[in-house]
Amino acid sequence: MKRIAAIALITAMILSLAGCKSGEKIVVDDTGKTDERIQIAMSFDSFVIERWQRDRDVFVSTAKELGATVNVQNANGDVEKQKEQIEYFIKKGVDVIVIVCIDSDSLKTTVEKAKAEGIKIIAYDRLVTNANADLYITFDNEMVGTMMAEALADNGAADGSVLMLQGSPLDNNVRAVENGFTAVCGERNMQVADAIFCDGWRAEIAGDYVYENEEMVAAVNGIMCGNDNLAGQVIRALSEKRLAGEIPVVGQDADLEACQRIVEGTQTMTVYKPVEKLARRAAECAILLAKGERIEGEDVSSMNDGTYDITYIGLTPIAVTKENIDEVIIASGFHLKDDVYLNVTEETEGDE
Repeated sequence: MKRIAAIALITAMILSLAGCKSGEKIVVDDTGKTDERIQIAMSFDSFVIERWQRDRDVFVSTAKELGATVNVQNANGDVEKQKEQIEYFIKKGVDVIVIVCIDSDSLKTTVEKAKAEGIKIIAYDRLVTNANADLYITFDNEMVGTMMAEALADNGAADGSVLMLQGSPLDNNVRAVENGFTAVCGERNMQVADAIFCDGWRAEIAGDYVYENEEMVAAVNGIMCGNDNLAGQVIRALSEKRLAGEIPVVGQDADLEACQRIVEGTQTMTVYKPVEKLARRAAECAILLAKGERIEGEDVSSMNDGTYDITYIGLTPIAVTKENIDEVIIASGFHLKDDVYLNVTEETEGDE
């Protein structure tokens, strides 16, 4: 009987291999069954922005703890490549596709194709518009803009003028942040002297703006940067003009270098978005969707993606300044104290 069972197992494996493309991995356990775990796929815009690596790591570890496998792909900022990745995931027959989109408006047809195959779609941190995703999970981006504007107003920009050096115009979140920012500008009598977009979130565009518009930059009372990466290039350019620390600059993501700049006094504020919480929640929701279960909780609501009302989870961000950075960033373990205060001497820290 053992010999017959062994022959049957070998025959089944040969037949399975014959029907598979070269390079495709087949998982076979001791019982001869294929891997039946939930399959989740992730397509990231890129990993240029520091936080995405943290999102990826937390999501993957959480999903694996819950019994799923995760295939992560990096589109390197190429929209067509991201479409190809999603097409590949569709052919693989995964259960859920998680997308950090490059262009909010470009994936409608591709997402619809995936949904037609019964694959669940999660728009992660960036909305895929008009595509009827099964879940959009992010932070409250209008609140991010509100916090940025309030920080500038509270640090000398009220009744003055500000610059808006925003991220990619293809990112739907940028518009939401802008809405929150400009609303506060109206309330605090701040005039927007100029506003630009940084295509592909390229930070050098923000830095170049400072070099090319020296007089305007020197005259404003604050600078809003779309994220901390942009803020870094802006502050580097300001330092060459001896303006670093003189003009309030805000960003978002709580990157390590931004936190260092905050304690050094060259960046006024960053918006901390607890990505571990976001990634864990997204992984848990992916498992629920794969099982055909409802997503429930106090944080669950709905929003319109331009065409459809879809399930929405918007987590609350936190404004981080020199005054609360220890309790928000360091106490939470997001960054280590030694790393945050790396460039600050004990004497300087004591003076603060």
